[in-house]
Order: sequence, then structure tokens, then C-alpha cells
Amino acid sequence: MNRILIKKNTVFAATKMNISVDLTLSPLLDDYEKHVINFIKQLRASDFTVLENPLSTQIYGDYDKLMPFLTQEIKRSFDAVDISVLQMKIVKTDRSNYEPNF
Repeated sequence: MNRILIKKNTVFAATKMNISVDLTLSPLLDDYEKHVINFIKQLRASDFTVLENPLSTQIYGDYDKLMPFLTQEIKRSFDAVDISVLQMKIVKTDRSNYEPNF
């Protein structure tokens, strides 16, 4: 679905943009594991596609829906600990069906 955005008398057509986001959460605490698990459970409970591996978690979806959700969940996670590091990579495409061909 396309939308029209108007900004200072300029018209832009907004198109759906799918993204892939790679997240690595590192709470700087002795009991870091429970915080990582809680964060991943919140991602799993969403309507987005979520894939996990031992080093990071990937989440896939529409940019305009996914980014506000991630902002909310990152803030929730950060509020639960004193110090935490989050590494995030965003790719402008949905890579959830990626399969190596080698």
C-alpha cells in the first residue's frame, strides 16, 4: 500500500519497505542471561518473523511497523538494567528466507 507524504509543499510517495534487523543485546551484569531471554521473548511475542542463533537474533518486517516496535522494546530492556549494549545492523530487504547456495 502506497501513501502520499506531504512535507513543506513537496509530495513524496511512501512505499512499503521491508527490512532485516540483526540484534545482539549485552547487558553488563552478572545475571545478563535473564535479561537477554526477556528481550528475545518480547520479540517472539510480536507479529514479526524472528530467527535466533547463538550470537544474535534477527527480526524481519515492514520498516514503518518494525522500527517503532524495536524502539519500544529496546527502551523496555534498557530500563531494566543499569548498563547495556545493543548492537544493531539493518539491511534494506527481507532476508528471512536466505539459504546459502554453497
